[in-house]
Amino acid sequence: MAVLGWLTPRRRSATARSVLAGEAAAEAARKSEQQLAQLAEAEARKASATDSASLSSPSEPEFPVVGDDLAAAFFDLDNTVMQGAAIFHFGRGLYKRKFFQRRDLARFAWQQAWFRLAGVEDPEHMQDARESALSIVKGHRVSELMSIGEEIYDEYMADRIWPGTRALAQAHLDAGQKVWLVTAAPVETATIIARRLGLTGALGTVAESVNGVYTGRLVGEPLHGPAKAEAVRALAAAEGLDLTRCAAYSDSHNDIPMLSLVGHPYAINPDAKLRKHARAREWRLRDYRTGRKAAKVGIPAAAGVGALAGGTAAAVALHRRRR
Repeated sequence: MAVLGWLTPRRRSATARSVLAGEAAAEAARKSEQQLAQLAEAEARKASATDSASLSSPSEPEFPVVGDDLAAAFFDLDNTVMQGAAIFHFGRGLYKRKFFQRRDLARFAWQQAWFRLAGVEDPEHMQDARESALSIVKGHRVSELMSIGEEIYDEYMADRIWPGTRALAQAHLDAGQKVWLVTAAPVETATIIARRLGLTGALGTVAESVNGVYTGRLVGEPLHGPAKAEAVRALAAAEGLDLTRCAAYSDSHNDIPMLSLVGHPYAINPDAKLRKHARAREWRLRDYRTGRKAAKVGIPAAAGVGALAGGTAAAVALHRRRR
């Protein structure tokens, strides 16, 4: 019995210290339960606040707005919708068709190489191109150049459309809005490109013609810089558009007047001046180019030589300048 008594635990009265320990443990358990409940409640409140914030402060409204028939989109062409200058690609096709002579190629090849490397318009180069283009189309029928332009688009331009910019234009079309090209290129060339891309139409430089034959003169001035803004303003008035609801897209600082005219300006593949201007005004930027620094800094000489050596690959829409 003694052994059994030794093996059987004896009930002992609780001491003050043991009571304290038990109470402390119970209290700790209750506290831990409360803390866990409070943490869970806090997380729930946080999640609820986040959800409420997302509902009360929605993200940027959808754009373009579907069904807004008072809005339209205006896209610059050269280096915005298409890599390079349309007039140069057009001239490449004209050279192939013997509209001008081989000895003119070196100068025009350099212009195109410079444009592709710099990614910006040089007024002197563009003026040279326009004057030369006017000289070679003089005496030709508008219908002839339109027919040739269709072929040239397939040969030299179709593969140079920026997919990203094309998608932006399509978004406006899908929203039921009209989309226009706005370019210093000849309106005939711009119209062909707009139609082939499924766009609404084009604003471009108008060359004078009489009875369907080019005279070699312009109507007014090239559609460049402020002239683009005026063209967009006039078209908007005729179409009954609200320019504050319209969008415009360009790569060049020369088009700041047009971009400033609309409520939704976009800098696409922007040159340095436009990029700075756009950032200062919090305009949206998109850059669909790849390897820009490599193209500009890495091997510019090789790129230039390649363009020159290519001959017709860098040729432009252009006849030798009149002496």
